[in-house]
Amino acid sequence: MSNCIAAEILKKGKTVIYQTCPVLLESVINFKLNKSKNLQEDFYQSILDADLLIIDDLGTESLNSMKLSELFTILNTRILNLNNKITKTIISTNLDINDIFKSYEERIGSRIAGYYDIYYFFGEDLRFKTKKGII
Repeated sequence: MSNCIAAEILKKGKTVIYQTCPVLLESVINFKLNKSKNLQEDFYQSILDADLLIIDDLGTESLNSMKLSELFTILNTRILNLNNKITKTIISTNLDINDIFKSYEERIGSRIAGYYDIYYFFGEDLRFKTKKGII
């Protein structure tokens, strides 16, 4: 679903960043600690300013205080338009809202619960479906 939404937004000439939560947070921290010299200077700002940010697999990252802080900053900046630009964020996760409150600080859980529409998807995992008899 996220891929389809991203494709439609890109067709409208908007900017989209699609990344897994573990890679996104690692990249931000490496950038901030200057460990990753190959990242562009505007890397962090592009995460805050992209018309659409898709954070995939929330809940699969190993958490520490730096990652929690960066996740909060990213979500809060985008929710409150602190970047002076209307931006949208999609978060995909296998966690339910109770798990989010248990795994993350209350301020992250409350923002997700309070500012995001929550949709549940049910059905067979397409990654396990066979295509033309090939697994």
